[in-house]
Amino acid sequence: MSLERTKDFESRKADHLRLALDPAMEALGAGGFESVRLTHEALPELDFSELDLTTSFWKYQAASPCFISSMTAGHNQGEAINITLARVAAERRWPMGLGSQRRELGDPNAKTEWKRLRKAAPKAFLMSNLGLSQLIVTPLAKVFTLVETLEAGAIFIHTNPMQEALQPEGTPQFKGGLKALEALCKKSPVPVILKETGCGFSAASLKRLQDTGLAAIDVSGLGGTHWGRIEGGRAKPESMQAQAAATFAHWGISTVESLLNAKGMKAKTELWASGGVRSGLDAAKALALGARKVGFAKPALVSALVSDEALSAWMSQMEFEIKVALFCSGVKSPEALRKGKLWQKT
Repeated sequence: MSLERTKDFESRKADHLRLALDPAMEALGAGGFESVRLTHEALPELDFSELDLTTSFWKYQAASPCFISSMTAGHNQGEAINITLARVAAERRWPMGLGSQRRELGDPNAKTEWKRLRKAAPKAFLMSNLGLSQLIVTPLAKVFTLVETLEAGAIFIHTNPMQEALQPEGTPQFKGGLKALEALCKKSPVPVILKETGCGFSAASLKRLQDTGLAAIDVSGLGGTHWGRIEGGRAKPESMQAQAAATFAHWGISTVESLLNAKGMKAKTELWASGGVRSGLDAAKALALGARKVGFAKPALVSALVSDEALSAWMSQMEFEIKVALFCSGVKSPEALRKGKLWQKT
């Protein structure tokens, strides 16, 4: 990657981070969580101290079903934020997804960012990240170097057609995506997770993915950070991209609807949820709807920008709220909540 291209890449990623903190870039309230009510149990036959949130992320034993979702990478401020996130995530035993490692594909020097991150958080369960449009055109051997550099325990492949279509530098070439995913899953040394980036999944799309070999699908539905809006915020106000971003500001399938669309999927592919998850109660509702893991992006980012202590305190708050939801639903674990059908759609 040339110096100029590197600067452009860093500038774009810095723009993404700046705009992601702007409330106008969120589709808040569209996630559908307010339409779901957990069934209250007035007589729970358990003590609060019996509640157990521990969850297995393959070989990693996590403190809860929560993970820090992919957000930023590829620029100086992003590296500092990721180090804070990874350091605290390791202490709290929350897995963490990284921002896109695309830069490393064309810039060998970029791998030093991941080596520094791993050195700062040697015990963290980190998950690599690459876009589907890059996966399609990249030899698998090169993709696996991203995993090796990070010493990742899994890899996210993000599919983001809306963002790529609106991004001036976008790569909206997705033909052959399903075939590329199947090839990756067949040879990957670590579990592969497919995630959206805020627009969710239809039932038809999920059905097409059933036999790809994916370890998990993170539905990442409408309700949180909307990357179409972010690209509109980056574009010149009079441009087609900016006007289209306003037109499509509410485009997507909500996180709740995406979870419901997954009903009947084969159990061998785990269902994960992110997109507008803003509280432990939201997380508990996602778990009740079938998610095995729940991701937080912006809330973790906001806390990390304050301090390690603020991030850790926020994590404690999320875990406590999930426990309250479990206790008042009369179950001891996230797994019991998922299997209990203890929810109603209002």
